[in-house]
Amino acid sequence: MTGKTPEQAEASGAKATPAETKPATKKNVTKPNAPPTGPVLLSGGNPQIAKGHGDAPVQAYIAAMPGWKSAIGHRLDTLITKTVPDVQKAVKWNSPLYGMDGKTWFLGIHCFDKYIKLAFFRGTSLTPMPPVASKTAHARYLHIHADGVFDEAQFVDWMRQASGMPGEKV
Repeated sequence: MTGKTPEQAEASGAKATPAETKPATKKNVTKPNAPPTGPVLLSGGNPQIAKGHGDAPVQAYIAAMPGWKSAIGHRLDTLITKTVPDVQKAVKWNSPLYGMDGKTWFLGIHCFDKYIKLAFFRGTSLTPMPPVASKTAHARYLHIHADGVFDEAQFVDWMRQASGMPGEKV
């Protein structure tokens, strides 16, 4: 029976020897209550990422965005970085933030079940204003849905405008 798996041995009618069977070990048994691997998704599918400054936590957030959202997250981050080369990045409250001084922010990103919300913290000062109103006095939103359709030229223009304004403490 040398070289046969226990399944092959059983199929041929032979019995597997103890050396041919794999005993359950800690390495090959999954415990039913094992913690999930990778970031936890919070309500609405928003990744739970540790707070931090710099590109690394933002890239960790983007990588953890579920499904179609991750590709759009990469697209947005690339557009922002190309448009505003000196942009500062951070993750706070499980949302990537973009700003100019590392202390105040002009844009935040947050995942929801059916869309990605882009929060322009001084959105009422942008021309034209982003389409979705906010309960916060100066904020406006842009929602990007699974089809990934949004006006990239307008978004780039908003990034240029927003990066030249005073940021918000978030």
